[in-house]
Amino acid sequence: MRLILEFAVPVFLGYLFQQFYNLADIFIVGKCLGVSALASVGSTGAVCFLIIGGCMGICNGFAIPVSQMFGAGDYSEMRKFISGGIKLTVCAAAVVTAVTVVSCRPLLVLMKTPDDIFSGSYGYLVIILAGIPASLAYNLLAAVIRSVGDSRTPLVFLVVSSVLNIALDLFFILALGLGVEGAALATVVSQSVSSIACLLFILKNYPVLHLSREDWKTSARHLYILLSMGIPMGLQYSITAVGSVLLQSAVNALGSAAVASVSAASKISIFFCCPFDAMGTTMATYAGQNTGAHRFSRLNPGLFSCGLLGLVYSAAAFMVMLVFGRRLGMILVDAGKTEILANVYKFLVANSAFYFPLALVNIVRFMIQGMGFTRLALFAGLFELAGRGMFGLFFVPLFGYTAACFASPSAWILADCFLIPAYFFCRKRLESSSFKS
Repeated sequence: MRLILEFAVPVFLGYLFQQFYNLADIFIVGKCLGVSALASVGSTGAVCFLIIGGCMGICNGFAIPVSQMFGAGDYSEMRKFISGGIKLTVCAAAVVTAVTVVSCRPLLVLMKTPDDIFSGSYGYLVIILAGIPASLAYNLLAAVIRSVGDSRTPLVFLVVSSVLNIALDLFFILALGLGVEGAALATVVSQSVSSIACLLFILKNYPVLHLSREDWKTSARHLYILLSMGIPMGLQYSITAVGSVLLQSAVNALGSAAVASVSAASKISIFFCCPFDAMGTTMATYAGQNTGAHRFSRLNPGLFSCGLLGLVYSAAAFMVMLVFGRRLGMILVDAGKTEILANVYKFLVANSAFYFPLALVNIVRFMIQGMGFTRLALFAGLFELAGRGMFGLFFVPLFGYTAACFASPSAWILADCFLIPAYFFCRKRLESSSFKS
C-alpha cells in the first residue's frame, strides 16, 4: 500500500494538473464567451478522446516493455525499446495529424453537431488536432520516465505548464479576442512546453536513458513487440471512445442545452476521476516491473491494496457530488442557468454512484496490460463500446437526457464483467510459463 501510494500520488497530481488544461479552457470559455462557446468546446470532447486518447494509449503501450526490461535489469534492451518507441511515435504523429485535421469537419457533421455551435467546434478541434505531435511527445517521454520509477518529475512539468495554460487562455481569449480558438492554442503551446521540459530533464538526469548510436539500431523484433503492446492499447482507447462518440451524437440531437449540460458535467467528473487514471498508470508500471522481475506473488497484494484505495475514494467522491454537486456546476455555468445546472447535478450524481466499477476498470485493465497481455485487455474496450453504444443508439433517443447520465456506468460494469476473470487467467498463465521455463 505504501509503495503504491508513493508512486500513485504524484501521478494523480500530474493527471489533476493535466485536467487544468481542459478545465481552464471550459471555465474561461463558459464565463467569458457564454453557453454557446461552452457547448462548442464540449462537443469536441468525444472526438478528442477518440483520436488523442488512442495516441496516448499507443505511447503507454510503448512504455510497457521499457518497464519490463527495467525490472529485469536489462538496460541495453530497454534503450532499444525506447529508440524504437521514438521512431514509431514520430511516424504516428505525422500520419494521425495529417489525416485527422482533414477529417474533422466530416466528423462533426457525422456527429450531428448543432448549427449554432458548429463553427466554434470546428475552429477549436482543428487546432487541438494540429497539436497532436506535442501531445504524443509529452506522453511518450513521461511514460518512459515513469517506467523507471520516477512519477514525480512529470508532475513538476505539468504544474508549470498548467499555470502557463491558464495565463495563455486569459491572454489569447481576453487580450487578443481569439475566442475558442485561443483556448485550443493555449493548450497546444502548454503541452509543447511539457514535452520539451521532459526531454531536457532526461538528457540531464538519466544517463541510463541516453541513447547511443548502437541503441538506435532497433531490430524488427523490437518494433514488433512495441507495436504488439502499443496498438492494442491505442485501439482500446479508441474503441472506448467510439462509444463516447455515439453517445455524444445522441446528446447533440437533444440540442445545445443538453450538450452544454453534459460538457460541464463531464469536465467536473473527469476532474474527480483523476485518481482512477493515476491508479491505472501506477498498476501498469507495478505489474510491468514485477512481471519483468518474475515476482508474480506481488501481483495479487498490489491489486487488493489499490482496489481498497479505489473503494474508499469512490465512496468519498460520491458523497461530495451528492452534497456539493450543484455548487460544483456553478463553477462552469452561471447561476441563472437553472435547467442546465439541474442537469449537471443529475449527471454528476448518477456517474459518481458507480465510481468503484470505474476504479476496477482502470486498476485491473492496466495491470493486465503491464503483465504483457495487451491484446486481451483490448476486449474490455469492446464491452465499454457496447454499453455506451447501446445507450447512444437506443436509450437516449427514447428516454432523453436521463439515459445519457447512466451510459458510462453501464459501460464500466460491462467491462468489469470481462476484466476481473481475465486478470486471474493472465496471472495463471504467467505462473505456468515461468514454471515451465
